[in-house]
Amino acid sequence: MSSNSITSLAPNAPQIRLYQDWLRETRGLAFDSFDALWQWSVRDLDAFWQSIWDYGGLLSPTPHSAVLAEEKMPGARWFPGAQVNYAAQVMRHVDAAHAAGLPAIVSENELGEVREMSWPELRRQVASLAQALRRQGIGRGDRVAAYLPNIPQTMVAFLACSSIGAVWSVCAPDMGVAAVVDRLRQIEPKLLIAVDGVHYGGKAHDRSAIVRQLRQELTTVQSLLLVKTPHAAQALPCELDWQAAIAQDDAEVAAFAPEWLPFDHPVWIVYSSGTTGLPKPIVHGQGGILLSMALSAIHYDLGASYSDNNRGERFHWYSSTGWVMWNAQLAGLAGGTTVCIYDGHPAGSTSQPDWSVLWRFVARHGVTFFGAGAAYFANCMKAGLEAKDVGDLSRMRVLGSTGSPLAADVQVWGSALARAAGAKDVWWCNISGGTDFCGAFVGGNRELPEVPGQMQCRFLGAAVYAWDEDGHAVVGQVGELVCTRPIPSMPLYFWNDEGNARYLSSYFDTYPGVWRHGDWLRIGEDGGCIIYGRSDATINRQGLRMGTSEIYSAVEGLPEVLDSMVVDLEYLGRDSYMPLFVVLRAGASLDDAMRAKINNAIKTQLSPRFLPDDIFQVAEIPRTLSGKKQELPIKKLMLGQPLERVVNREAMANPGCLDWYVQLAQRHTEAQRRQGQGGAT
Repeated sequence: MSSNSITSLAPNAPQIRLYQDWLRETRGLAFDSFDALWQWSVRDLDAFWQSIWDYGGLLSPTPHSAVLAEEKMPGARWFPGAQVNYAAQVMRHVDAAHAAGLPAIVSENELGEVREMSWPELRRQVASLAQALRRQGIGRGDRVAAYLPNIPQTMVAFLACSSIGAVWSVCAPDMGVAAVVDRLRQIEPKLLIAVDGVHYGGKAHDRSAIVRQLRQELTTVQSLLLVKTPHAAQALPCELDWQAAIAQDDAEVAAFAPEWLPFDHPVWIVYSSGTTGLPKPIVHGQGGILLSMALSAIHYDLGASYSDNNRGERFHWYSSTGWVMWNAQLAGLAGGTTVCIYDGHPAGSTSQPDWSVLWRFVARHGVTFFGAGAAYFANCMKAGLEAKDVGDLSRMRVLGSTGSPLAADVQVWGSALARAAGAKDVWWCNISGGTDFCGAFVGGNRELPEVPGQMQCRFLGAAVYAWDEDGHAVVGQVGELVCTRPIPSMPLYFWNDEGNARYLSSYFDTYPGVWRHGDWLRIGEDGGCIIYGRSDATINRQGLRMGTSEIYSAVEGLPEVLDSMVVDLEYLGRDSYMPLFVVLRAGASLDDAMRAKINNAIKTQLSPRFLPDDIFQVAEIPRTLSGKKQELPIKKLMLGQPLERVVNREAMANPGCLDWYVQLAQRHTEAQRRQGQGGAT
């Protein structure tokens, strides 16, 4: 079926209503409010997660002996005895979806090249590639590293790895060599799958030299599987060519079936950075991720494209492969939904941005669910997009937002734009969660009232609360976001983390046995939730997280820079603002050339996404007596909190330097006030 002949949508009852109808019919459970449903879901974890297993149609050839065999964080044991496979969950939809004439993947790139992949072709390519990987000696537990953009090949490669029990890990090609190596070297991959070039931001970018360098620095890699493009400057030697690897179409491929794996077998390794050391390699389990995806479909209101209720559903969440929302979009396939992916810059070009690009992509392909980072929608509003710019949005019924708090005025603007472009009754699915557990803690419910600027509810199964400084749950106040009971998709462990030391320090150092997420959260009397940004020092730019230590490594690698500190002032209703403070060698000054040199170091070693909004030359970086940079106190100071509440001078090695930061914070707060954006809560 072509993109121009799309099956019309069915009535589309809310998924959360269908789930509750199922609970009443199969379990005899009825709830008079969402709060009552949520209370049950976090009180009776066994019954709730068994219901998600059954309702989501998870497959296992063997029964499980329990749902939650051991409740503790970290280390909860879920569904012992069950065997699963992500690829098997995807492939169960092939026949029904194909019979309905619906594609599995619709893709487009900046050059306007559109491709559709049928469900049977997806199954064939996955089977062919899986057999090719086996011939290269890849099997259960082996790590496969990928350096790939948001293209169909990346989804095929992941599913092939999952189908044979290999452990997947991907980095986006807009990341510099140092950032990629810092991540992938930790997991000792056996195979590298890479692209030799990309077209992004209106330009072709050769990646052949980077792939060659990755091959040299990832010393455990035994084979390279190369996706060749017209954008490479040189031919690279490789053990496997992509086209050859997916070409098999014979009885062996037809008979291929994904391996059954233990529920807690690793499915992928993703990376979330702390403020010190290397990025944390987070290992997620096959079963936990499948349950997370099944639950997310209920809150996203996303159905199988061939179902009577959601006929013709098309799901697009704009993302790079370096953001966990790529994994979330991939999950559409596990639910039988056609996924629409765009490989390119969301504004077409950095030099001459056109913020209508994604909207027109959505219109062209009849996308029903359009998600992106909150910053993207804010940029569209600032650019003054109008209905005439975005095309026919009459099939679009959901707008999704995450990555940072979505301001109320942006949400109101987006709703008005969608209506003017033909959409009816568009619902905003605003969510907040994390790479850490590959899911959401708070998000949407299509049956609840919408309040612009906030999320409608806590996710089912997520025992999430806002805690005050004394560890008490508060309502109507801003507090630390905590989760007091386990969720199946919480990490199995961090790779090579002896004694779970990094895992424990990342989430459980403040409240032992209770997950502290690092976000400020306010839960209203009506159950609505507002995220007020990060409570720790992690940098969050457009949904992509980076540890400050990685920025320091790039900046302080310059001979002129003696010391540095960066803070991210992401906060509700404000543009993200990230200043960088540098101490320079004697004789060096922060002129235009020096600024360019610092920015170039960050851009080439990490990503252009992490360029600071301002650079300040300072005499000293505030440090504790033990030598730690005081990022969080300075962040709080610049968000408007008084000095005496955010820092203890006696615990500082250089308290005299604080006066300069206090003055800067006062100027910043006053500037925010003049712009009418208010102060920190």
